[in-house]
Amino acid sequence: MEALRNALDFSDFPRTDLVVAAVVAAVLVAFPLMPYSSFAMATMIQFLMFSIYGMGWNTIGGYGGQVDLGKAQYVGIGAYTTAVMLIRWDVPFWVSMPVGMALAVGWSFVIGYPLFKLKGHYFAIATIATSLVIKDLFEVWDFVGAARGLHISPVKYPPPDFLRLIFKEDVYYYYFLLGFFFLGILIINWFRHSRLGFQLRAIRDNEDLARSLGINVHWAKIKTYALATAFVSAVGSFHAVYIKNIEPEDTMSLDISVLIALMAMLGGAGSLWGPIIGAGILIPLKSYLKEWLGAKAGLIGIDLILYAVIIMLVSAVEPKGIWGLLDRLRRAKRSR
Repeated sequence: MEALRNALDFSDFPRTDLVVAAVVAAVLVAFPLMPYSSFAMATMIQFLMFSIYGMGWNTIGGYGGQVDLGKAQYVGIGAYTTAVMLIRWDVPFWVSMPVGMALAVGWSFVIGYPLFKLKGHYFAIATIATSLVIKDLFEVWDFVGAARGLHISPVKYPPPDFLRLIFKEDVYYYYFLLGFFFLGILIINWFRHSRLGFQLRAIRDNEDLARSLGINVHWAKIKTYALATAFVSAVGSFHAVYIKNIEPEDTMSLDISVLIALMAMLGGAGSLWGPIIGAGILIPLKSYLKEWLGAKAGLIGIDLILYAVIIMLVSAVEPKGIWGLLDRLRRAKRSR
């Protein structure tokens, strides 16, 4: 009961923020009711997916201050678990998704224990290395299709199929993911108010002081890492049934890990709304710049250049991201 109360408690936000959040929520719900193109719908689904990825990353990366650049491995574990169980044993999505989450969380505990013995850039490099090793293994593992990957055939599983989460129209995927998006906000809001959330913030601010207060620093980091993993893996399972072509390069590449971290860092790592703000800016930019300047003008890699510029600007102007910039403007306004 207390967990539910914490999840629904937004009283520490100004009323203006809550009004803006309510308007954004209403727009997201109403979006499919307005005229839209298939490109716009695909961009909105990508926005929701990376918002949820970012929420997960934000628990350990934002509230915990750990630079995790290996989240793509858990996207892959979730996606491949769902794809393999569906294709080989015809297991419904509603069963394979929790199985994928359990496998990913189990793996996060296995590697989390040694990973969190490391600090700073050693930790960041180690997360990249573990993710790349998993990707390389999947590229030579015949059981999961090796480098050619797996394909979920819409002919074998004709839509609509609610059990396998296979639909003919993207609007159904959109509303499914939107429900998960709102649930994710409530879970992260619970986390902020939870004992674990306070411990993580204490660890981020001063690890030695947190340890002296009796906080089990290592265990708190591992538990939060597992929570972040569950988020990412669940969306990875969705990725499998939505995209239907699962390849190591598309699900486990370093680009995905960097993009997930960048969403939260741009919007405001360590704030509830940060990953959503970051995804709301970067995903449309990524999609439209790639379409207009990449495909039509031949400027391949323009989106990667954009990411580099954004990282430099965020580091130089406001390390706490856009949310930190808004906070600074508010304080300046109040002090006048």
